[in-house]
Amino acid sequence: MKVLIADKLSSEAVTSLEKLNLEVEVRSELKADTLSGAMADVGILVVRSTKVTAAAIQAAPQLSLIIRAGAGYDTIDLAAASSRGIYVANCPGKNTAAVAELAIGLMVAADRRIVNASTSMREGKWMKKEYGNSRGLAGRTLGVLGFGAIGRAVAERARGLEMKIITWSPLDLTPEQAEAQGIGYCNTPEELAAEADAVTIHMASNAETKHIVGKKFLDAMKPGAILVNTSRGPLVDTEALRTAIVEKKLRVGLDVYEGEPAAGDKEFPDTELASMVTCTPHIGASTDQAADAVAAEVVRIVDLFLKTGHPAGTVNLCARSSAAYRLVMRHLNRVGVLAFVLDGLREEGINVEEIENTIFDGAEAGCCSMLLDQQPSEKLIEFFRGNQSILHVMLNSCA
Repeated sequence: MKVLIADKLSSEAVTSLEKLNLEVEVRSELKADTLSGAMADVGILVVRSTKVTAAAIQAAPQLSLIIRAGAGYDTIDLAAASSRGIYVANCPGKNTAAVAELAIGLMVAADRRIVNASTSMREGKWMKKEYGNSRGLAGRTLGVLGFGAIGRAVAERARGLEMKIITWSPLDLTPEQAEAQGIGYCNTPEELAAEADAVTIHMASNAETKHIVGKKFLDAMKPGAILVNTSRGPLVDTEALRTAIVEKKLRVGLDVYEGEPAAGDKEFPDTELASMVTCTPHIGASTDQAADAVAAEVVRIVDLFLKTGHPAGTVNLCARSSAAYRLVMRHLNRVGVLAFVLDGLREEGINVEEIENTIFDGAEAGCCSMLLDQQPSEKLIEFFRGNQSILHVMLNSCA
């Protein structure tokens, strides 16, 4: 099987993949518009920043697995992959420390205006009065928008700065859990915005979270408050942010942007925004420690996929099958037994949505579980029971 790495990955990871008897090709120069031309014989695709479009997926008849060497996977067309039965896996948590460290760095830099002060000194200006005007972070309240792994890591580091922590993260934390951890729980994003002296964003980017930090949120923030985004650009409404920076004197640290350039060194068109904030070019996950951890996870995912057919970290599996019935059969481990059952289901037009067959010690017998989209007839069930190789048949509703 051929593995295509369409971004940079450590040489150690490449060597480890080759030891799995895989053909490995590294093409870090590939971009979204050129990826399709390299996919004809690829079985596993590994990407970091390179966008994987439906066209690239359709150009890869042998493709079985796409690995995002990082946490976010919004650059991969999940619908196109799912429609062709292609696993998409990611490497969550491996760059947690790196992103958390940058978030704290941007918060401190925004508060102390480190970038502007450095620029002034490089221009020969000693502006102590101007840049000595900072509020400080100790005793201030940090609002963490999204309390997943990275949000928690930022909170831990902020506690070291003696900051109070509040959060809005209904998917990750209950009010009871927040109270047990000494964290303030907010019922809405706007409630968090109103209470926080600084806000840091750590949420996935999707249709529901787009512009979650918009005019309503920004209007609720305190004048002079700090806003940091190291997550995804579309979470923040850029035009509303420009207005809030001017009108409310917000101090802002950004590592991600709406419509930001793809991977590589390119022009950044929004120099006006850059002049208004403390900013970095989407480098949150880019440390040697994070790169090594992600590379090791990529190898683990591939190894597990080769051994079991089920990669770790899959993000595009059906959350809940629409199957209505579960058929369970204990059977002798004989050639043709499952084919006999599947033929019977096919004759009644019943689709098997999931199937799992387990063999017991000694390899004399097994147990097969099938999820079916409709109920088999009693006649068919009795037909199965009449087969001497089938020991027991049980049919249950999944409703």
